Amino acid sequence: MNPIRGIALKLISVLLFSIMASCIKAASAHVPPGEAVFFRSIFALPVIFGWLLLRRELRTGLKTDNVMGHFWRGVIGTTAMALGFSALGLLSLPEVTAIGYAAPLLVVVFAAMFLGEQVRLFRLSAVGLGLLGVMIVLYPRLSSLSGENRDAVAALGAVLTLGSATFMALAQIHIRRLVQTEKTSAIVFYFTLSSALLSLLTLPFGWVMPTGYEALLLVAAGLLGGIAQIFLTSAYRFAPASTVAPFDYASMLLAIVIGYFIFAETPTIHTLAGAALIICAGVLIIWRERQLGLKRGARKTLTPQG
Repeated sequence: MNPIRGIALKLISVLLFSIMASCIKAASAHVPPGEAVFFRSIFALPVIFGWLLLRRELRTGLKTDNVMGHFWRGVIGTTAMALGFSALGLLSLPEVTAIGYAAPLLVVVFAAMFLGEQVRLFRLSAVGLGLLGVMIVLYPRLSSLSGENRDAVAALGAVLTLGSATFMALAQIHIRRLVQTEKTSAIVFYFTLSSALLSLLTLPFGWVMPTGYEALLLVAAGLLGGIAQIFLTSAYRFAPASTVAPFDYASMLLAIVIGYFIFAETPTIHTLAGAALIICAGVLIIWRERQLGLKRGARKTLTPQG
């Protein structure tokens, strides 16, 4: 284990994912979300292939005994990606980032619902705190629908972002089941492949010929997404999840900087206050998971039954 290296890889992946999202946002005015998903996925495949070749896992790393499991992971993950890409064209980057932090909070809820994991008062309280933060971010957008100056576009963006976070959480639950029998390389590859294929279903709904600049942005998004996924996967090889996971929240700072300098977006006080609560809740959950993991490890050293 090398925690410093793991954290560095995680931060690089967060930076690359943030730039990827910026590329999608910059092209969103003309390019529909389904087409953006296709470019994001198809140009990530060569990067993943190269990664598997370097690790000499191209033959063994793609073996699977759960084809339908990968299919449903693809459906759920592609839906999350499409909703998120749609929201990027309707909301500011900091808002999309802040609402997206609802995903790890919902994972706790869904793990209790679908995996039978025991969730006690501490984590439930943290989830409640985080969801309060989400509501603070959402409130100005949803409340605007009842006022004189109705902003239906922004409200739709907020709902799409929350939907994306929900499907991201469901994807994480599905991945928890897949990793019991499948290799990480197979999960990454088949998701990328399936999202590229599933995005083609949106072809009849108005794909466009991107300009040269838009094509460059979309190809860059695919390459950056593939590279970021590799850095993210590698980070967890060098450090425990509880060590590197909090650095996900560096994306908020990046979203504020990129949003301000590239898209002339200034985060509102609601966005900043809500994001602060969500981040606080997320860190508390990660800390609690670490404590529970240490206790489980201690029990394993004491009894063969664990």
